[in-house]
Amino acid sequence: MANPMYGQNKDDTVLDAVASGLTRGHNVIPGAVDVTLTADDSGKTFFVDATSAAAEVDINLPSVSAGLNFKFICQEDTPTEDVKIVAGGAVVYGTIMVQSDTNEDNSVVAAGSTNVLFDTTCKKGDWVEYNCDGTSWYIRGMGTVQGAFTVS
Repeated sequence: MANPMYGQNKDDTVLDAVASGLTRGHNVIPGAVDVTLTADDSGKTFFVDATSAAAEVDINLPSVSAGLNFKFICQEDTPTEDVKIVAGGAVVYGTIMVQSDTNEDNSVVAAGSTNVLFDTTCKKGDWVEYNCDGTSWYIRGMGTVQGAFTVS
């Protein structure tokens, strides 16, 4: 049982958030091939890079579970292939803003979507975060060019 004053585990040696794997900024992993994430990957940042891919790269999310979170960052300008983040159904909601031009449609809205794609037009540093409440994935992100992201 955690020490409520400090949020440490029962031995008072590790913060509960770290012990449970729900932290951010740890274990940064590059992704250039299809991958299936697990709950143990929660809190990790993935640098997506399809440079050496022969086809679209798929990143499959684990089943929805409260507290899971991931961050994906494009590691290359105009990737050679799309990188698709795949949920287990139409359970993705949220908005990815695009700061590129004066077009009025400067956001990508996921409203019960399954897939979010880093398109081949995205730029290095474009990103999207996923957070789960146990029923749905909620996303937010930022792109630098129109068409950097698409949803389906």
